[in-house]
Amino acid sequence: MPTLAELVALRAQVRRAPQPRRGRHGVHGPAPSSLRGRGMEYAESREYTIGDDVRRMDWRLTARSGRAHTKLFQAERERLTLLVADTDPALYFGTRVRFKSVQAARAGAVAVWSALQSGDRIAALRGGEPAIPPATGMRGAMRVLDALARWYARPPGDQSGLDMALEHAQRLLRPGAQVVVLADPVAASRVPPVRWTALARHHQATLVLLQDPLETAPPRRELAFRAGARRLQLGLDNATVRLRWKQALVAPAEELVRTLPSLGWQVRCLSTDAEAADWLAPRDASLRDEDRVDAAVVD
Repeated sequence: MPTLAELVALRAQVRRAPQPRRGRHGVHGPAPSSLRGRGMEYAESREYTIGDDVRRMDWRLTARSGRAHTKLFQAERERLTLLVADTDPALYFGTRVRFKSVQAARAGAVAVWSALQSGDRIAALRGGEPAIPPATGMRGAMRVLDALARWYARPPGDQSGLDMALEHAQRLLRPGAQVVVLADPVAASRVPPVRWTALARHHQATLVLLQDPLETAPPRRELAFRAGARRLQLGLDNATVRLRWKQALVAPAEELVRTLPSLGWQVRCLSTDAEAADWLAPRDASLRDEDRVDAAVVD
């Protein structure tokens, strides 16, 4: 299980990792940020999507391009970083270095320390209980780290599902926030596309998918598994069995990596044997994600 001391120690990894550009007035107090939201300073224009404020239409660009565009502005306030923790039972499993649940807590801790370094307010939630309310500084960071250590210590008995947690997040967030979702790929694949679209429309959205090497690259031999009181034998040297394994455990992550970026999400795959901060650096992480998906394809 993850410990609070372990999550606190991950602050050192974030200090070494590349950080997003900050507001020009520093990280304390209200400042123009790199996040596109509702503010006073114009940032850019993009094509209009349903739900955008029509009062912010970019009429000149709309006339030139023939397609409706809306203006985006710099968010002149402290940004909120919200962690959404999937606590699906499938996460409490692992074969290499640590359980996926422990890696989820570690990835969440990295998000916390990164948010603290950027001067954000920090909050967290999971399905089945009230959210950890937003707070700044070490007070906000430690409250969320404590929640992560509790949530990922053991499978909860009142898990209400990732979709409900994302619905809760959608109600809480105001435009301009950052949302980081920690999830099992199979659980994430069950979330309707409309939920992903709604969250990414006005927020910086990142999905961190937790994977175990046994899931992505199983050995070509027979393996024994225990399901409750039953003992199962899977012949993973058989092409049909490997194909079914891929469809059940690999394909969901591949589909999310393929489809969610077009809906506005950054998708990062994080293995249980990787560094917890590996998902932070967008360029390097993207290359690793592609390599991991390629390696996960089963013959």
